[in-house]
Amino acid sequence: MTEPNAPAAPAAAKKKPAGKPTRPKSARRRSRELALQGLYEWLVSGAEAGLIDAHMREQDGFDKCDAAHFDALLHGCILEASALDAVLARHVDRKTTQLSPIEHGVLMIGAYEMTHCIEIPYKVAINEAVELAKAFGGTDGHKYVNGVLDKAAIDLRPVEVAAARAAR
Repeated sequence: MTEPNAPAAPAAAKKKPAGKPTRPKSARRRSRELALQGLYEWLVSGAEAGLIDAHMREQDGFDKCDAAHFDALLHGCILEASALDAVLARHVDRKTTQLSPIEHGVLMIGAYEMTHCIEIPYKVAINEAVELAKAFGGTDGHKYVNGVLDKAAIDLRPVEVAAARAAR
């Protein structure tokens, strides 16, 4: 029997949930998250890229992101939106305008990284997009993002995809 005023067991309160241990977010992941938030704003409101950029730079944690990668993603995706949508249109099951703004933004970032950031392996670009979809998207949005970008990778990085498949 415990005393009515006895403190609760501190060990129970400090118990960590089962699963993978959490690591601090990388600067690149933070830049992707902020770029996604900016793309969401652009897709929903049509605001000017410069205003969105300034707004995102005021957000908590911006100082911990890779600012150059953020710039490339946000401005690159907005400038190349038509070309990215054309790439994605070959692999989605509906018009890109009918995608949720989060899925659309995540797919744009993944496609942009595969077309313009050759130093990033295609599997990393896809995985990072999937993680964005898990964090910000709907329940099964990450599965959709994975499927679309996996198909797009065959068009965008054919040699790299072929080499990865041959190595299996």
